[in-house]
Amino acid sequence: MPKSRLRKKSDYTPPVTATAVKLSSGRNWVAPVMLALFLIGLVWIVTYYVTSGSYPVQAWGNWNILVGFGFIAAGFGVSTQWK
Repeated sequence: MPKSRLRKKSDYTPPVTATAVKLSSGRNWVAPVMLALFLIGLVWIVTYYVTSGSYPVQAWGNWNILVGFGFIAAGFGVSTQWK
């Protein structure tokens, strides 16, 4: 059986890459706004229950719950912008 030729090249060397540059996504506002909306919604609902419907807006009645969940839903909407 014939002997295979020996390679004259050196072993594999990975290509040289440039240093990684971290680009700012410019979305530093997303996390604070998201958390603020979550907390506002939670505080709105808890305030409504603790005060037996007297606060935050007495005339709205049970619609206060929907407003609180609206803030929470807006927080989830903002969270889709997070990278």
